[in-house]
Amino acid sequence: MPDDVPPPGSARAADPNKPDLADAETLLARLRARLEREERLLIAFSGGVDSALLAAAASSVLGERAVAVTAVSSSLPERERRAALSFVRQRAIRHLQVYTDELDRPEYVSNGGDRCFHCKSALFDALAPVAALTGSRIALGTNLDDLGDHRPGQRAARERGAIFPLVDAGLGKNGVRAVSRLLCLETADKPAAACLSSRIAYGDPVTAEVLGRIERAEAALHRRGFTECRVRAHANGSGARLEIPAERLPDVHPVREAIVEEVRAAGFAFVALDLAGFRSGSMNVLLSRPQRRVR
Repeated sequence: MPDDVPPPGSARAADPNKPDLADAETLLARLRARLEREERLLIAFSGGVDSALLAAAASSVLGERAVAVTAVSSSLPERERRAALSFVRQRAIRHLQVYTDELDRPEYVSNGGDRCFHCKSALFDALAPVAALTGSRIALGTNLDDLGDHRPGQRAARERGAIFPLVDAGLGKNGVRAVSRLLCLETADKPAAACLSSRIAYGDPVTAEVLGRIERAEAALHRRGFTECRVRAHANGSGARLEIPAERLPDVHPVREAIVEEVRAAGFAFVALDLAGFRSGSMNVLLSRPQRRVR
């Protein structure tokens, strides 16, 4: 059990699945108490709902001793980088941008099931000198729900001594959103946003060209009003599998031809709509089929 989380049978604990206002206040108090134990922190900050809450809370507790750090590479959509910059500027959170070299690492480019391990390793290699210079620990916005998913990057984080304050404070995804609403953070209801490399089928190489295709295709879907979506790249980046929420599937047909044209203009030869709808981590199904390579 993560430290700082009350055991079953103790005083009323927040329900991570259906947090109400009182639960959110309890979770925020736990998070602040956890952060107060740190002297200085570097927060890996992508601008997503988890890292945004962690950066805001750490800044309120530690002040200038908390620094949000955004890793910039081809796998970070430009719209996400701009949103991250806006978030920290509005709140006067200390912020750095570091450029990571994962696309220069053959283990990352080969895109095996451990790709995220090599991505996080590149991040920590970039952050380690800053952490050493400032005497800071590195904190990630991992939440309780992330612990049950396929996330090799967590292993890299643990090996490098990173900490997970949201986990220690007992926050799952719903708790993160509830506390974010309590703090009036604009990220509270932001859709999940994984890195662009997660859209490429395992075994297909990760290249800046394919990442650019995905970013342009998703931008086209966003302009069409499909702000929660994924463009999954298959067959070495020639095929695009579009995921949008199942309840929005009927909205595609009226603009089908325009979407096909725009996704092809982004660089894909083939365009398919996934009838199963949007779901995070859908590429991980390929990892459960080692006997055949499904691309």
